Amino acid sequence: MKYILFAEDDETLRNGLVATFESEGYETLGCKDGEEVLAAFRNRRPDLLLLDVMMPGKSGYDVCAEVRRTDPYLPILFLTAKTSEADCVIGLGLGADDFIAKPFRVRELLARVSAALRRSDVAPRPTDGDGTFRIGDTLIDANRFIVHSPGEPEQALTVRELGLLKTFAANPGKVLTRDALLDAVWGEEYFAASRTLDQHILQIRRKLGTSGAHIETIRGAGYRLKA
Repeated sequence: MKYILFAEDDETLRNGLVATFESEGYETLGCKDGEEVLAAFRNRRPDLLLLDVMMPGKSGYDVCAEVRRTDPYLPILFLTAKTSEADCVIGLGLGADDFIAKPFRVRELLARVSAALRRSDVAPRPTDGDGTFRIGDTLIDANRFIVHSPGEPEQALTVRELGLLKTFAANPGKVLTRDALLDAVWGEEYFAASRTLDQHILQIRRKLGTSGAHIETIRGAGYRLKA
């Protein structure tokens, strides 16, 4: 039985989420704030973490950052009314996997949670690494989930970021559609309407430094790694 840990400061919504997840066969623990969910996380690692962004005390961003320092593979989803591009950039930069906007449809929430859990079951780990490869002048170490550009400090990659870089490196010069990238890295169950892919590309370009320009946006089509 998969264990879902989540934080939501609205008591009515929190109780509703517990009832919804448990009716689908998940073991569930709902917390009222960031401190409480961190204590629960330290006590027992969940299979998925669902976070509200705005909470008393530690925000969802604070919780995500703290969890990611010790666990780079746990699926983390934000359930929030804060879905501007800036909010997405912050959350994905901290290592979140997706945003689910409030108000939400229960079936969509359950579908996204289910898809995230399935992706986690087959996600790569450092021991599954494929060595190193380069994009421009930047070295990507797939074993350590690290990128290193000349003269710059190493930066850590998330599972999704490494998956995207591997997909680009395997298809130099080929235009990859949004759907193709989503299917390759997130799985076919993923909701293509999400801006998650675009924000991941932005984060990857930032981490690649000057080599980020090698990933081109093909307007109306998708993305391409310069051959």
